Amino acid sequence: MNHAASVALRRRLIVAGSLTAAAALAFTGCATSGDSADGGSGGDEAIGVSLIVKTTTNPFFVAMQEGAQTAAEKLGVELTLAAGKEDGDEDTQIQAVENAISKGDAGILITPNGPGVEDALVKARDAGLYVIALDTPPADPEAVDITFATDNFEAGQEIGAWTAAKLGGEKATIAMIDLFDDKIVSVDVQRDQGFLDGMGIDLGDDAANGDEDPTGSYSGGDYEIVGNEASQGAEDGGRTAAETLLSKNPDINVVYTINEPAAYGAYEAFKAAGKTDGLIVVSVDGGCAGIDAVEQGMIGATSQQYPVKMAELGVQAIFDLVDTGTTPEVSEGLDFFNTGVALVTDDPQDGVESIDTAEGAEICWG
Repeated sequence: MNHAASVALRRRLIVAGSLTAAAALAFTGCATSGDSADGGSGGDEAIGVSLIVKTTTNPFFVAMQEGAQTAAEKLGVELTLAAGKEDGDEDTQIQAVENAISKGDAGILITPNGPGVEDALVKARDAGLYVIALDTPPADPEAVDITFATDNFEAGQEIGAWTAAKLGGEKATIAMIDLFDDKIVSVDVQRDQGFLDGMGIDLGDDAANGDEDPTGSYSGGDYEIVGNEASQGAEDGGRTAAETLLSKNPDINVVYTINEPAAYGAYEAFKAAGKTDGLIVVSVDGGCAGIDAVEQGMIGATSQQYPVKMAELGVQAIFDLVDTGTTPEVSEGLDFFNTGVALVTDDPQDGVESIDTAEGAEICWG
């Protein structure tokens, strides 16, 4: 079995397993929620949950908030929303954790902005709160009870395998547009390293970005990595990063981006430079706007993830932990609960499983 086919098979097996587990988790919640009309554990107090996202400037996290609100209303959970001022803002998230402890919440759902938040999460667990990470597994597994997230390494592999097939043996001159360059966050490393692995490029330390050989061979031919630049996961950051990399090498024909906002900015930089002919841009997110960008040809392929599912499962899990003591379980073979991923493109490649933008639009961020 070739590399791309192996990746596709792994995705099918994992997604099937995670959907089965998700159905079981949801069934448990439905069975117990009717036992107490107030949404609590037989008492008069509602279950308090704080959802703390990275930022509300990224529509991914707005969708997550909306999903959590819908789930909380259904279960009678009292939900508090908080967010960092920008991606990477640890201090505001730490304060939100402290607030959740002070007001006696039963649990916290969080997309951690960095390792600096994790001591506060341990403090919350020590205070008796359930803590669940969404989207971004923490570096310290003791910081949370469980994580509901995309397999971010696999998400990177999907777009990497697609890119290698799309190139058809042509030299890959690659721009790597990451999240940060001043801190290590799991999604940043896993997507970057997954992309390179999917391309068939030998990794250096798979827990670090930017230490691969700058030149060598990928699965279809030769490659050159022009460099790694941080975008902060934002459109303006993606544009600045792309401009910097273009100044180093105007022959870039492959652009990896940490997320779709960074992809939009990167594409605009290449468009302004007159360098979009033959350009391959790939990303991770699969939001409705991102699917439109794939349909329009701005992004060649994106790995779609499901933040609404993450939020719904997180709210349900805390409800069940308080109401019945039911503990959610991780996906088989992983140390987190995998909420699934699908490659979305209108340019399918042999040996790389994908869905088209019509199907992607129907399920974007569901």
